Amino acid sequence: MEKKQSRMKRALKLRSKIKTLSATRLSIHKTPQHMYAQVISNDGATTLVSAATTQIEIKATLKNTGNIEAAALVGKFIAEKALAAGVTEVAFDRSGFKYHGRVKALADAAREAGLKF
Repeated sequence: MEKKQSRMKRALKLRSKIKTLSATRLSIHKTPQHMYAQVISNDGATTLVSAATTQIEIKATLKNTGNIEAAALVGKFIAEKALAAGVTEVAFDRSGFKYHGRVKALADAAREAGLKF
């Protein structure tokens, strides 16, 4: 369980830094088959918007939901929904996952769609 404990340690460090900023955060979670993203309010109690590869409109356009293309599509959808909800700037909470592969693809797609972080 060493790998999970390391990830949780990184996540705790990241979230404590974001909490001091008191910023709206873009939180992600990944599993081998799916990618999930949420925009969470400053107080941490309310989810403003969310997107995932399990949603019908995203899943219908994909052949496989566990790859970089799927993560990029989730990033694009979450940015569009956040901008529609009036959120333009967020802090990126990667939940302790290393910044490469699907995590990086999601972040880059969200930036390209107009979300600032």
